[in-house]
Amino acid sequence: MKKENKQLIIEQIATNLQEYENFYLADLATLNAVKTSNLRRECSKEDIKLVVVKNTLLQKAFESLDKNYEELYPILKGNTAIMFSNVANAPAKLIDKFKADKIPSFKGAYVQESFFIGPKALQDLVNIKSKTELIGDVIALLQSPAKNVISALQSGGTILHGVLKTLSEKEHSH
Repeated sequence: MKKENKQLIIEQIATNLQEYENFYLADLATLNAVKTSNLRRECSKEDIKLVVVKNTLLQKAFESLDKNYEELYPILKGNTAIMFSNVANAPAKLIDKFKADKIPSFKGAYVQESFFIGPKALQDLVNIKSKTELIGDVIALLQSPAKNVISALQSGGTILHGVLKTLSEKEHSH
């Protein structure tokens, strides 16, 4: 491969790393053509961008950016595919769905500004909530009857008032 082509690939990977909030590294080594096209179809349904990369070029792309991705360097071995996604758990759910075939096998991920390395981390990522889900949870809490919130604040207030009163009385008695 020509040096210019390598540089273009490195720049393209670096651009994707900046455009997407999350990415996963997986091994597709033993995936046959049919399964590869199934995986690509599933990825496109979930808005996951799947790119097979050379480890050396991926590492150079990492090095070209301001963030420190060194935690991922040890897993840059063998076959590597990057799954870019703005939904934190979408690639994890997809890898989990294919786990009976053991391919793609999960190598590591950079999700919500944290590193996840090795197969054990996959289950945590499947269960991680996306920003949208978290916002939904907050809205649900905010929509709970206002009187619950008010009564909680009032009871908290009387407890707090009692604590402050007790403390002030202690100071005066000394």
